[in-house]
Amino acid sequence: MVPSKEVTGMRYRLVVRVTPADVGQRVTIRWRPPELDGSQLMTDVLGILEEADDEFFKVRRGRDGQLIVIPRERAVAGKVVPPAPPSRRPPKAPGSS
Repeated sequence: MVPSKEVTGMRYRLVVRVTPADVGQRVTIRWRPPELDGSQLMTDVLGILEEADDEFFKVRRGRDGQLIVIPRERAVAGKVVPPAPPSRRPPKAPGSS
């Protein structure tokens, strides 16, 4: 019997694959906000890329409409993702809360 090998850690190649040509597309960007300096923690933002240049990415989050401005040097990884799937919930009836 061959002993199984335990996976103790995984390595990923983090690449920012978001460019100005992707404006208007749905993207996800992993980045390190200033409040997380000094730690290994990162956060993700998912939304529509509104602007991208040599200094910043500007992403409008879908869940609350907030515009997130990400300095390019703080972006760790990013890519274009497929459009959000349609909602499975039926629309609310008028007058219901």
